[in-house]
Amino acid sequence: MPSEDPNEAIRPDFASDEYQEARQQLVEDGITAEQAARSLAALWTINNNTDKEHWAIKQRQARLARQREEDEEEECLQQLREEQEAAHLEERKKNKNKYALLVHGKVPSDPTILPAQYATCKLKAGDYCELHYFTNRGLDEAKASNLIAELDVLVMIPSVDGLHLWVPAAAVKDPKAAPVVKDENLMWEEFNEAAPRMISMMKVYDWPEDRILMHVQF
Repeated sequence: MPSEDPNEAIRPDFASDEYQEARQQLVEDGITAEQAARSLAALWTINNNTDKEHWAIKQRQARLARQREEDEEEECLQQLREEQEAAHLEERKKNKNKYALLVHGKVPSDPTILPAQYATCKLKAGDYCELHYFTNRGLDEAKASNLIAELDVLVMIPSVDGLHLWVPAAAVKDPKAAPVVKDENLMWEEFNEAAPRMISMMKVYDWPEDRILMHVQF
């Protein structure tokens, strides 16, 4: 079987001096030199055609072998991908919290306002509440009070209908707490601190727009 592509082979010139000896052997059998050259050329063509057929078979077998290798490699890769996916799904199943979807909410631009529960209850009920509770000083007092307050403690207070209600102690004004500065006695800086915070909390507790607007224009 040829090692080079026989399709690229060029038929020799059998009438040349190089093939004098080959022609002479045929001439001795009773044919002319010209007939001998044609016979050599015909024999070469027959052999070359046979080599072309063998070459085609060899190339076809090589292509099939490469295709089998590629198919086997792809099958191995597919099996590996499936095993990795199965392992990944098992990992997600075991560690659900690790792969929980994140909710991309808007980051608040304003600091959290945590006034005293007494002030919160007043605003929630729609009652008057002093601006003092929304100043820096009032928020600091509320923070300190929350750190020491017992959340489960209830106190009894009279209601407007003459009955008594149990409410959280933190929601009632502490008589021992620091005195509340009246609105008219607030410094201008404190008023600027408290007013926007109080309006924000009024919106949180669904105050009517006209009431909120009245405070804004105040």
